[in-house]
Amino acid sequence: MLAFLKKIKSGSDNEPEVDAQLIKKMLDKHKDKIKLFMNSCIHCSLCAESCFLQTSHKDDPTYMPSHKLIHSIGKLYKRKGKVTRRELEEIRDIVWGKCALCTRCYCPVHIDIPEMVALARAVCRSQGVYPAYEEQGGAASGFASEEDVEGMLEGAAG
Repeated sequence: MLAFLKKIKSGSDNEPEVDAQLIKKMLDKHKDKIKLFMNSCIHCSLCAESCFLQTSHKDDPTYMPSHKLIHSIGKLYKRKGKVTRRELEEIRDIVWGKCALCTRCYCPVHIDIPEMVALARAVCRSQGVYPAYEEQGGAASGFASEEDVEGMLEGAAG
């Protein structure tokens, strides 16, 4: 994992439960775009060729934008938001640790990859799962409000 990310302690008894209903509600608001991605990706690898992280990690397919989406927003959507905190932490590591959200990824079938990554990040943030930057003094805690999450998504899409 990238050095600037610090894993948030998992498995603690006092960790909040994952709110699957909130996750499902967030996903349902973007259902048409998620379905477009799930049904339209032709696995052509053009997104990988336009991703500077993938080109600098050629031997690691987990940096491919399509892989990132399948294992983040795809997993959340297929499971209807019913994921564990550990799975959210794995998604966090994908959408923050393996994506700069630079918007350079190109898709010939017009899948908005950055929007889907931003949505996966917003879902993680809504559950208090996000990277803690060591240089900022450690982990932050708490949940983002639904309004904050929607504002983040609108900013990422605009």
